[in-house]
Amino acid sequence: MADKSEREKPRTPESLQKLLTVDKVLTKTFCDMMDKFLPYTKYRKHYKFLEYSCHALPWFFACLGALWLLWNEDLFQTQVNLLFALTIDCVVISITKAAVRRRRPAGNTNDMFLTVGIDAYSFPSGHVSRAVMITYFTVCITQSNVILSFAAILWAAAISVSRILMKRHHILDVLGGVFVGLAEGWLISHLWLSRATSVWLVNYLSDEAVNLEGLQDDQPLVIDA
Repeated sequence: MADKSEREKPRTPESLQKLLTVDKVLTKTFCDMMDKFLPYTKYRKHYKFLEYSCHALPWFFACLGALWLLWNEDLFQTQVNLLFALTIDCVVISITKAAVRRRRPAGNTNDMFLTVGIDAYSFPSGHVSRAVMITYFTVCITQSNVILSFAAILWAAAISVSRILMKRHHILDVLGGVFVGLAEGWLISHLWLSRATSVWLVNYLSDEAVNLEGLQDDQPLVIDA
């Protein structure tokens, strides 16, 4: 029976095994090199802050809190679409991690904030995909001012590097997260909910009445190429 189960267990292709081995070596080399300039013991608190800053739960709470506290119909469209984007990110990352099931690096410490079972897996990086998606949302979709856009880009870059230095992810995990985040941003720009739809959703889910008059002619989002 044991031999049969071993035969039935899918094996990783040899070429992929070699790629993953190279990825592990490059990740360790990068961490060892960077530790000389940015000692992990010294900057651990900074890395943890970056980790908290891109956790899914605070982002959901912040978006919902801003929606109800500000209660501005002019902001509903952006807020609802950001919540939509965050939901898509969680679904995509969960499905991909469950399918790939790559373990985290050996040096990872099991001290992440509010984890679930799927968080035991490493590919792709959910923090990186979320950071890149939010940055895409900020820079390309809402087209925020230069200062905010630049800050978002630096934030996403810092999170990407910190995930490797904390040994949460290998380099390929982070690159996968970048790709997923960009793809999600592109998808959201094409699935963008109109102002009328956003206001209707808020009105449907809340006890507060929202004025829907004049929203039937709302124009779709147009993003400059």
